[in-house]
Amino acid sequence: MNDLLTYLKEEKEAKRKGGLYHKTQINLAYNSNRIEGSKLTEEQTRYIFETRTIGFKDQEAVPVDDIIETSNHFVAFDYLLDTIDEPFSNSIIKEFHRILKTGTSDATKKWFNVGEWKKLSNEVGGIETTLPQNVEKDINKLNNWYNTLPKIVFESIVEYHYRFEEIHPFQDGNGRVGRLIMFRECLKNNIIPFIIDDNHKQFYYRGLKEFENIRGYLIDTCLSAQDIYREWVKYFYGDLLNEKNG
Repeated sequence: MNDLLTYLKEEKEAKRKGGLYHKTQINLAYNSNRIEGSKLTEEQTRYIFETRTIGFKDQEAVPVDDIIETSNHFVAFDYLLDTIDEPFSNSIIKEFHRILKTGTSDATKKWFNVGEWKKLSNEVGGIETTLPQNVEKDINKLNNWYNTLPKIVFESIVEYHYRFEEIHPFQDGNGRVGRLIMFRECLKNNIIPFIIDDNHKQFYYRGLKEFENIRGYLIDTCLSAQDIYREWVKYFYGDLLNEKNG
């Protein structure tokens, strides 16, 4: 187990405020949901995490689903840390989705299939994705490729993300699940993780769209986001982390 993972787990168990775990929870939930259209501000996200309440005095009302999905994201990140020693599998992917969507309006729709592969065809950015009947086969093929790589490196994780989003295995919530997977796999493989923030959003989308032609767009965007998280690690832990976490 690498040092960064150890520290995040320790802070989680200690319920420490103001540390890297605290900062990661807020920023990952805020930015990942914001990319998908959440109207919650970063301060509102912080308020929910710190107080477990939703009283936003003199601020614009936000959709209930945004609040539920933010709270769920905190749970999903804890699940990420608690199960990181388990082999990467379909069950982990599906559990991320189940946690993120539990209690939302989507969960009341029978066709939505929370925590399971999509039932209906969907597009992303006007681009066709894997048909529902082929999702299991394509995900298994993707996971087999990934799990049999001789070594997991930064580029492997980014490529997995592109392929995952291309399949788009769930009715909705694919981006949030995919970004949790990237964070998990970086931590698991002694690589500094990263958070795609709202400032990287357009570059991130361009990177996904152009990956087959110019892989560097998405990889460079993720590296830029990694630089930010690396600075956070240095601030909180100084030189305690060695260079293998790079």
